Amino acid sequence: MNRWVRLVAAVIAMIQIANLQYAWTLFVQPLRDANGWSLSEVQWGFTIFIALETWAMPLTGWLIDAKGARPLMSAAGILCGIGWAGIGMTNSLPMMYFLYGLAGFGAAIVYCGSIGVALKWFPDRRGVAAGIIAAGFGSGAALFIPVIRFILQVEDYSAAFLYTGIVQGVLIVLAAQFLGGPGMAPAHTPTAKAAQQVRRQKDNFSSGEMLRSGHFYWLYAMMLMMGIGGLLATAQVAPVARTYGIAESFLAISLVLNPIANGTGRLFWGWVSDRIGRESTMEIAFAIQALSLLSVGLLGAQSGLIFVISMAMVFFTWGEVYVLFPSALADFFGAKNASSNYSFLYSTKGVASIVAGGLAATIFEMTGSWGPAFYGSAMLALISVFMATRLKKMPLPVKPQTSAA
Repeated sequence: MNRWVRLVAAVIAMIQIANLQYAWTLFVQPLRDANGWSLSEVQWGFTIFIALETWAMPLTGWLIDAKGARPLMSAAGILCGIGWAGIGMTNSLPMMYFLYGLAGFGAAIVYCGSIGVALKWFPDRRGVAAGIIAAGFGSGAALFIPVIRFILQVEDYSAAFLYTGIVQGVLIVLAAQFLGGPGMAPAHTPTAKAAQQVRRQKDNFSSGEMLRSGHFYWLYAMMLMMGIGGLLATAQVAPVARTYGIAESFLAISLVLNPIANGTGRLFWGWVSDRIGRESTMEIAFAIQALSLLSVGLLGAQSGLIFVISMAMVFFTWGEVYVLFPSALADFFGAKNASSNYSFLYSTKGVASIVAGGLAATIFEMTGSWGPAFYGSAMLALISVFMATRLKKMPLPVKPQTSAA
């Protein structure tokens, strides 16, 4: 099957799971009003979703590399549909956690299978292909958010969960039918321009070999620190806006603009990284991310326009994390086991969600301010800039020698 057909199918699948993460902020207040739950109780659900979406990926990545994406992503569509639609039908906090976690497990399969298409089938355009697929995840919610807001106005949050859950589940199952079995595509020769800037590993590391390399843990620490600020904005944008006194009209604009900025940033920075290298792109994007997070904390409350622009810049300079790191990982450790290898790195998102979701909400409830969360996230992004500079000087990892015996 043509690799571009696979790419389109992967993008369609990623668009469907985008809603599970980026539209969540619309449901926070309706869930609180209907059930009497606190902000932190609701946002621990977001943390559980992200944890299942990320920590299940080592298993799902291994299965996808071994068995292929089609059967696993078909099952994932069912899990995502049932989990998301079911949230609106329960008034039990533990059941809400379970259903959101179920959707998270399905999303792990979809994400891992989809990003594997870029890493395996596009060695010559890895940054761009990963950017296109990741942009589907980053911007996909922009298609659903106006629909969800309309349903919330004319019906209720239960109907919004149900309708979107059914649509997303069905489309994931359909997209999965265009994704084949395991294995690499025929080799493609990178362009001379890309080869000058992007370092590429000749050997293919297994996950076990990768986990014995210091490069992996360096990348892990960077991705973890960079993930916190973006997930903070994703989970808390509506609560932050209400705390700052931002008008609903500006919040509505922000909720539509943020995923668009997210997806555009993933595509843009992926394209840039194919030309100037992953590490140099990280230095630039991460520095702008630090300034953007500071602007939300320092200036976001001054006006609706500043809030919208600051938040959009956070998303524009955060989403590329999920393009640059998988591309760098495949560059450093080879593409053969890309789905499995990236699943270990992607687990940083689950750790980051603990800080950005439930913990950030708890700190706000204790202090009455979102400042500590945004200032701390900006500092972590700045540290990542210096780590990217050091990464540029590190030689490519060396594959461990196996005994002849």
